[in-house]
Amino acid sequence: MKMTSKEELKQKVSELLSSQKLAVLSTQNADGFAYASLIAFAASDDLQTIVLATPRATRKFANIKQNPKVSLLIDNRSNKENDFHAAMAVTVMGVAQEACSGEDQRGLAALYLKKHPYLEAFLRSPTTAFIRIPVMRYYLVSRFQEVMELHIRDENDLSVI
Repeated sequence: MKMTSKEELKQKVSELLSSQKLAVLSTQNADGFAYASLIAFAASDDLQTIVLATPRATRKFANIKQNPKVSLLIDNRSNKENDFHAAMAVTVMGVAQEACSGEDQRGLAALYLKKHPYLEAFLRSPTTAFIRIPVMRYYLVSRFQEVMELHIRDENDLSVI
């Protein structure tokens, strides 16, 4: 499956993000070690934003507050032999930030609940933080060796930090 255009690449990334409910979020702790967490996520249709929710009293939240640069891994593997030929994975790179304004939280909640309506009680908890990740770039890997890179924002765009 060789992709030839940015639009085809966007389509493949979009299909993968919309078909999957869980991702692995990677943050970094104070000692510099990577910390991986299984999380529910949602993505905006334009691929510019990933949203997740987490209790504030978690390692991942503390890590994000200390160092907001994060990555997510989203894949469609089935843990079968065919994955070596058919599975795809996308790594998302971005800078996480807690959504604090009411309007921002409502928009993120709507996006998140559209994909995860069964998590409404969790989202409504006062201890839950909404995390917005403005995406810098995606790396899509298929067949374990074909890698395509999709830039969403300029790496010098400091407005997301």
